[in-house]
Formats: sequence, structure tokens, C-alpha cells
Amino acid sequence: MDRQMKNLIAFNKPYGVVCQFSRHEKHKCLKDYIDVPQFYPAGRLDTDSEGLLLLTDDGRLQAQIAEPKYRKEKTYWAQVEGLPDEVKLDILRRGVDLGDFVTQPAEVRLLNAQETEKLWPRIPPVRERKTVADFWLEIKISEGKNRQVRRMTAKAGYPCLRLVRVAVGRLNLFDLGLGLGEWAFCGQKP
Repeated sequence: MDRQMKNLIAFNKPYGVVCQFSRHEKHKCLKDYIDVPQFYPAGRLDTDSEGLLLLTDDGRLQAQIAEPKYRKEKTYWAQVEGLPDEVKLDILRRGVDLGDFVTQPAEVRLLNAQETEKLWPRIPPVRERKTVADFWLEIKISEGKNRQVRRMTAKAGYPCLRLVRVAVGRLNLFDLGLGLGEWAFCGQKP
């Protein structure tokens, strides 16, 4: 594998893992899974979010992936409370005023059960309430600001129960074939 193919790592980050290599008092960290020197996250996933995290040893590539000004599309699957309502979904599609900024319009679609069967069980499991319905959305954004998807869904009236990043640009977690907690060098850039 040439140098260009070895400067990007894809990692399927489990729930509860912090996006740092230094030890954390309560949570596992990247060092518990990846032991490759000089690689750093290109963007972050919250400790309570899961899925595709990219790491690189190339500062320019890190910026192209992580910085909002480059508008790299990121795809999330969000399990939210409530029932699908086109008026609420259109709030997400048009852009949401979160107080400190207004999001760009997002691509939003409902996911079906066959699609979400690709996901692994979350540990610990998402709480289930018999009296509160939930459903899954696919949300594509190109900003990626702090807790943006969770804040967007909450503002639209859909509290987020589970959030999984499934793609960054052209790199899709399912195409990469990574199990939970697995990583691999990528043969392409996002």
C-alpha cells in the first residue's frame, strides 16, 4: 500500500468512546482501539455518538474533512422520539435556527427497518418506552458543528435517542465493512 493510501484511517467508533488518545477517567479512548503513532481525529464524534470516525496524519487532509468551510458532506442516522411529520421534517430540510447559528438546509429522509438492520446493537441499549414512538432518519449535513444533528432534531421536536455517522463524503461505513470497534487504512479519500 503506498503512502497516499496509508494516511487515512476509518474507525467504527462505539458508543461511550471519547475522540482522544489520552486516557479518560470514565470512558474508553481511541488508544484502546488504535495504536498507530501520529494519527489524529479529523473531526469528532461525541462520546454518546457512534459510527465512522476518520483519522489522519496529514494536516491538510484533516482540515478538508473537519473544517465546516470545506463543506464535506456527513451522513448520520438518527433514532428520534415521536412520529414522522412532514412539517417537522421540513424544519430540518430548510435549516434550523439554533440560537448561536442557523444551520444550512439538510437532506432528510425516513429510513426503513431493512436499512437500520445493518446497525449493530448499542451497548448499553437505547431505552425503550412503550408509550413513546420512535423512528429513524437519515440526515446529511455539510457543516458538522458541535452536537449539530442532536440540536437540530431537538429543535424540530424530535429528541435524539441514538446517533450514528454512517458516511463522510464518499466513504461509507457499510461499504468499508468495519465491525464495531474495528479500524482499517482507507484506500481512498472521502
